[in-house]
Amino acid sequence: MHTQDLNILIVGGGRVGLRTAQTLDNRGHDITIIERDADRSSDAANRYIATVIEGDATRPSILQQANLDTIDVIAALTADLGTNLSVCLTAERYGSPIRTIMRRTDTDDDNEYADLVDTTVFPERAGARVAANAADPGVRALADMVGDIEILVIEVTAAAPVAGRSLTDISLPTGSLVVSGTDGNSIAGAETTLEPESSYVIATETAVEDEIIQLFRG
Repeated sequence: MHTQDLNILIVGGGRVGLRTAQTLDNRGHDITIIERDADRSSDAANRYIATVIEGDATRPSILQQANLDTIDVIAALTADLGTNLSVCLTAERYGSPIRTIMRRTDTDDDNEYADLVDTTVFPERAGARVAANAADPGVRALADMVGDIEILVIEVTAAAPVAGRSLTDISLPTGSLVVSGTDGNSIAGAETTLEPESSYVIATETAVEDEIIQLFRG
């Protein structure tokens, strides 16, 4: 699946859902959040990172308000496993094709749900990075990083501003560094050319993460 400009539906506007939405919004995707709690819905709307629908996503009438036919990925990230599973199964029934991501609890067996959803995540282990990585494989953040530095693995798209150009000819934002070369076995240097459909390890401060993603993804 091409990972640019995805329409992503997040069910659950709590801490994990909002952080995931913020991360994916920073990557340039179109986000919709469904949250049943009025206060959480209002908080999500005030952040201007997503279209927010207030309601119970286990009800098909609410879920369909997100225009499931246009949704590429649904991430059910509430704290209730039953709700998450129900939402994923319902979304598959009404949206086609749609990739389903379900938040589980630490004690759940990942393989138990392999035939029901595409991916399961336990985001408490590493925050919203895990859920964001599952929704957008084109940009992966190392899940165990802390602080204000992100280590990203980004695949360069053909339409990216940096595609086909060497690091000598590119002005990267202050606070960022391309670490690996195209083969993944060498440290990047000034002569390194950023090839389309190749992935690179990049260290970036969170303040310029959005700019880096735009440069490498377009």
